[in-house]
Amino acid sequence: MLKDIIIAIQSYYQAHQFIVKHKLWKWILLPGIIYALLFCAGIYLFWISSGNAIDYLISTTGLKKSMYAMEGSWLKFLFIFGQVILQLVLMLFYFSLFKYIFLILGSPLFAYLSEKTEAIMEGKDYPFNLNQLLKDMGRGISLAFRNALWQTVYTISILIVSFIPVFGWFTPLFALIIECYYLGFSMLDYSCERNKLSASQSIVFIGKHKGLAIGNGIVFYLMHMVILVGWVFAPSYAVIAATITMIKARQQ
Repeated sequence: MLKDIIIAIQSYYQAHQFIVKHKLWKWILLPGIIYALLFCAGIYLFWISSGNAIDYLISTTGLKKSMYAMEGSWLKFLFIFGQVILQLVLMLFYFSLFKYIFLILGSPLFAYLSEKTEAIMEGKDYPFNLNQLLKDMGRGISLAFRNALWQTVYTISILIVSFIPVFGWFTPLFALIIECYYLGFSMLDYSCERNKLSASQSIVFIGKHKGLAIGNGIVFYLMHMVILVGWVFAPSYAVIAATITMIKARQQ
């Protein structure tokens, strides 16, 4: 799996070279700017609302009053730290929901961008086909719903575990790995569909190459550490990098 993760990470650099060489910036900037604006507004609103929700929860259950009574104790520190961890997990859950909404709305562009990338790299001609595009969109949307459902199940389980002292501190890492996998899964599936893999075959193939999906998702999230610029480039770079990754996987 480590080898696949490295391949997926390296594909981002190759995606950048590919974009520069073939002047694909118009397919990068417009959706990226829309994504960045929505992401910025969503993060701000959800951070405030999730903080208020957690505060309401601990107030109504009496935990807040108990915390004030723990003046200077390690229990108070553990309680506050656990509260921060819970909010981080909730933020990842929000990011997951936001991601799927954007993947559904952007599926026409992402399907086309993946197709264009493969056409250039392999010297193939994929003439525009509205029926095929609608089919790609339908498959992308259905898989997005399927992945959202499974990821929600895992995230709820992680939320429960996050209340366990010490062990719960590591739950954001678990949530992030799952998030990376399902994000990469969605990006890789555009190529799977174009190469005539059914949805079930795509699930099996990507399941056997989890590293490709996780590696793609890792860089996608790391790009968000570069404020605004990373947010603009992340979605389209992820699609192109995933397409390059799949071409490499087929050649092995």
